[in-house]
Amino acid sequence: MAKLQGRIGVWFHETFDDMWFRSIIGPAQTKGAVQGCDEFAREGWKADLERRKQFTRDQRERKRLDRESKRV
Repeated sequence: MAKLQGRIGVWFHETFDDMWFRSIIGPAQTKGAVQGCDEFAREGWKADLERRKQFTRDQRERKRLDRESKRV
């Protein structure tokens, strides 16, 4: 009986702990991710997303310039 409870316990935790974790971390996509919140929060989210995208663009540009400078 103890072995059965162990198997059931393992199955329960592998199944539902992961499900709980995924529900906590939120959606995997950004479309509709901020629906239902107030306008201030939505605008803050958009501004944060744009800053992150700008950082990525800047990093790409920096790497490109570095590669070009090494060629010359």
